[in-house]
Amino acid sequence: MVLQKSSELVRINARRTDVFDIFNFKHYLGPNPYLDVGALVFDFALIDSREPLPIEDYIAKIGDRYPNLRDQTYESYAHLFAQVVSETGKLDMDLHLNRWSVKPYPNLTRISIQSLHERTTREVIYFVWDWFEAITQDEDFAFDEQMVKLQDRFRASIYGGPTVYALLRTAYQKGIPAFYLWEEGLMQYGLGKKHVRGVATTFNCDSHLDSEFTTRKDDCKAFLKTLGFPVPEGSIVFSEKEALAAAREIGYPVAVKPVVGHKGIGVTADVQDSKELISAYNRSLAAIPENQQTRIIVEKSITGSDFRLLCVNGRFVAATERRPASVVGDGYLTLAELIRQENRKPARLDTPTSPMSKIQIDEAMELYLDEQRLSLDSVIEKGRTVYLRKVANLSAGGMSIDATPTVHDDNIILAQDIAQHFQLTCLGIDVITKSLAESWKSSNFAILEINAAPGVLMHLKPSVGESVDVPSHILETFFESGTDARIPIITFNKISVEELQATIDHILLQHPNWIIGAVCRDGVFVNRSKKVSSKDYNSNVQTLLRHPKLDLLIAEYPEEILEEQGIFYQNSNIVVLDNPTETEMILVRNVFDSSTVVIRKGNDISIRRKGLIEDYTLGEDEPFTRVYLKETGTILEVK
Repeated sequence: MVLQKSSELVRINARRTDVFDIFNFKHYLGPNPYLDVGALVFDFALIDSREPLPIEDYIAKIGDRYPNLRDQTYESYAHLFAQVVSETGKLDMDLHLNRWSVKPYPNLTRISIQSLHERTTREVIYFVWDWFEAITQDEDFAFDEQMVKLQDRFRASIYGGPTVYALLRTAYQKGIPAFYLWEEGLMQYGLGKKHVRGVATTFNCDSHLDSEFTTRKDDCKAFLKTLGFPVPEGSIVFSEKEALAAAREIGYPVAVKPVVGHKGIGVTADVQDSKELISAYNRSLAAIPENQQTRIIVEKSITGSDFRLLCVNGRFVAATERRPASVVGDGYLTLAELIRQENRKPARLDTPTSPMSKIQIDEAMELYLDEQRLSLDSVIEKGRTVYLRKVANLSAGGMSIDATPTVHDDNIILAQDIAQHFQLTCLGIDVITKSLAESWKSSNFAILEINAAPGVLMHLKPSVGESVDVPSHILETFFESGTDARIPIITFNKISVEELQATIDHILLQHPNWIIGAVCRDGVFVNRSKKVSSKDYNSNVQTLLRHPKLDLLIAEYPEEILEEQGIFYQNSNIVVLDNPTETEMILVRNVFDSSTVVIRKGNDISIRRKGLIEDYTLGEDEPFTRVYLKETGTILEVK
């Protein structure tokens, strides 16, 4: 075991009693000198203030929380620290962050941890540091409480939404480049002319008009009725008085919901009388954004279960039954206590990967309990199931049950017929019926509304039933594979503007209609035209890869950029290295198996193509440009 320790090490972050110190944090968005993925890199060292416990003592305590780490061997305290940070960084929600590395130096060890959200990863590192200190001091450590704070931090990040994270993780698994566009507030999937941008399940290729149309529930309902599909009888009202009149005309029970809304906010089903209707009306009124006029739907309430039918690219892919939040009595606990107990279940962690949200206590719940002659203080007899609200709102703690295998062919056709009328990648169709196994033509079936931005977690991680990989269906709409999401990339460690222009000209001679983006230390170019550049080097690379017509990227990554910012993208089709430094040699790591690598050292040339290596020496006065320009032919067949 290597013990990193030096009396010359100056305390940087360490507290008086710490035996470990961590310092020199640096975040990389992509591959870097220490790890081939985005990472947070920092230095770790032992200091002289106190002797650490034997490493086995730390392993024993940590193994109580993470048994999979107990039986492993560790070369040093740094190796243990790195692996614990990596394991903790999954945040008990099975995040895909599992890459780490350790690089020893004489007085410290440099640790690299795969990172998605810098602030969360940094807080995880400090969390583990505090944990190690508590073990050293033989003190209690509020692990669960602190873990919840870390989970909340990640949830609040741009990657913390269940749908965004599910798509991002799937893209990572499929080798589809994906990154966040901070200025636009969008995720980008794919590069250059191959890319799409979007928010959750809404993309730039979707019709803005169709998406907006689905939010106008009244007009959308009329459209569905015109198509001959079953929708509940109802009308739009503008006041409480009109709502009461409409309910009398339609006949109770009715459902009440705002014309503009989402996630079931302000929706009340099964309203039985005028007293309930006034409360339901006020809930809908409160859910209407301030910039929207008062328009509320009162419609016939249909008896049955709540289902979501999901179509991707016009095809039916999944169905889920949604049930309201509920608890089961034990004869001792009150409803409030049963809810707290239910909310402590791992399935209700309320994270981007957990199948259920926490049960929310609000006015709508208390009113519904009152209708059942119950309150939060009621003790529920053993075995009795109490539903806590009328609406099966998953964000308020409802349950999702996979119903995909049960759907009748007529109902699949109905869903696809509706989806075909909208230029939308994803479409959620909310219906109510007793069973999706029965045809809509012969059952009590009604379409409640359609949603242009449906969530995916209820299908991917249902509370009950099999998972349906909706994120794959969505991304495969745009990309059959990770290769289909990319444009060719040529990476240099060193290239002048003149050599860059010669390379662009060489490619344009064969593909005169191509748009080629290029970035080097001396500028940013699109074909031969120099463009405005940012001081941040990788911002220039991102801007080019965001270009919707870009056919090919050429990028220079010298040692100083690699050390300071790392590489923005993963994998190149051709890497050209001119007398590379040790750091610049990491560009060889960032290639596909089928890539071409050209390395010049003095006059010696080494070319690797698909695993085959060719070595030779440059002829007298033979320019290096001739060597690598010849190799560009390997990617110029790309269409």
